[in-house]
This record gives sequence, C-alpha cells and structure tokens, in this order.
Amino acid sequence: MTYAKELIAPRPAPKVERRPLTAARIVGMAILALWVLLAIALVGMVIDGWDQQKFLRYGPRYLSGLWTTISLVGLAIILGAVLSLPIAFARMSKNRVANAIAYGYVYVFRSTPLLAQLFLVYYGLGSFRPQLEAVGLWWFFREAWYCGLFSLTLNTAAYQAEILRGAIESVPHGQHEGAAALGLQKWVAFRKIILPQALIVALRPYGNEIILMIKGSAVVAIVTVYDLMGETRYAFSRTFDYQAYLWAAIFYLAIVETLRHIWAALENRLTRHLKR
Repeated sequence: MTYAKELIAPRPAPKVERRPLTAARIVGMAILALWVLLAIALVGMVIDGWDQQKFLRYGPRYLSGLWTTISLVGLAIILGAVLSLPIAFARMSKNRVANAIAYGYVYVFRSTPLLAQLFLVYYGLGSFRPQLEAVGLWWFFREAWYCGLFSLTLNTAAYQAEILRGAIESVPHGQHEGAAALGLQKWVAFRKIILPQALIVALRPYGNEIILMIKGSAVVAIVTVYDLMGETRYAFSRTFDYQAYLWAAIFYLAIVETLRHIWAALENRLTRHLKR
C-alpha cells in the first residue's frame, strides 16, 4: 500500500483573463448605446406627445383590434395544426401521388407571399360568386374576416407540416425498432414514443411560427379586417398622428414578448428531464 508523504500546497485560483478591447467590441457597444438612446427618445416622444383625448377615443378600438388579432391568429394556428397532420404524413408517405400533392402544396404556400395568397382568396374567389352561392359557400367567402382566417390557416399549415415532418424524421430509427421489439403497434408506438419526442424537437420552431403569424396577420387590415393594424390605420386616418403606429408597435412587441416568455417556460418544463 502506498500513501502520500507530502500534501500539495494550495494554489490560488487562476486569474480571470480580460478580453481585449477589439474593434468589433467597440462597434457592438456603440450600436447597443445607439439602440438605448433610440429607446429613450421614443419614450420621451410618447410622454411629450401624450394626448388624453385621443387615448380615450381610440383606446377601446385598439383593444378591440388586439382581440381580433389574437382570435384570428389563435384559430388559424389551431386549424393549421389540424391540417398539417395529414400533409406531414403525406410528405413522408411512400405513395408518390400523395407525396407529390403534399410537396406541391407546401412548395406553393411557402414560396409565395402571404399578401398574394390573401388577395387570391379575397378577390380571386370573390369573382366566383355564382358558383359559391350554388354550393352554399358564399356566406363564408364574402366576409373579409373569414377570408383572412382561411388564408392564414392555409399558410401556416404548410409551415407546420414541414416543422412536424422534420421533427418526426429527427427521431432516431432505433426508437421505432425498440417499439417493434416490445410488440407495440405502430400507431401506439407513434403516439406514445415517437410523437412526444418529435414535439420536443418541434417546440421552438412552432413558437417561431406563431410569432411570425402574429406579425404577418397585419396584412388582413388591407382587406378591411379591423384587427390591431386595421384599427391603427383608422386612428391614423383621423388624427394623422404618427404615434398611432408607435402604439401598434408597442402592442405587437408586448404580444411577442409575452408569448416568448410563455414558450420558454413551456420548453423548460417539457425538457427538464434532459437537463443535468
């Protein structure tokens, strides 16, 4: 048996190396200072140009537009999630016809602007009024709100289908083999093993998609939907005060920040078993 005859003398902790002040750090700090000054200037402009009469007159309209935006995007995300499931399965299918149709759908809606899709639904389908009345669908396509919901749903379904497909395909094939070795049916294995792992991978892209939909939903104001941006345009047309758009930006920023924190908390909760 061996034993130590001498103890190693304690040594001081290593010195913290100071990062050199490079040109990139100087430029970064200058840009950050510029953003801080800009934020201070905006706050000062809001305080200096505060008009209580305009706030009391158009404040309720802003809240109404905010609710329209949230409800429109919320329904579009839910309906798009339901529609994305068969599209994602068709994209992963070995059937060439189903795969080609799903690929074409995703390709078209991801490669064209949301505004163009909205115009095609609102103005394009509106030109087929006799045919839509014959099948009993004119009540839907004559309303701008429904057309906006339809356009947002089709658009987000294409993105969500690709997010879901990529997440499912990222699950290691060994998970499928392990479930088969245990004698689990394919549907049970997918629902209880594959899909939960895929949703964890897709969680952050889903959050990004919801944020993009919130910001992209402002295009429905062009087709007379009085969402947050629609009410902002109305307020500006009556007051010609640029702060009308500034308040809209603040509302959108508050929505995005709230959603970002909720999504971060949800992600931390669902991935707590992966942290060490």
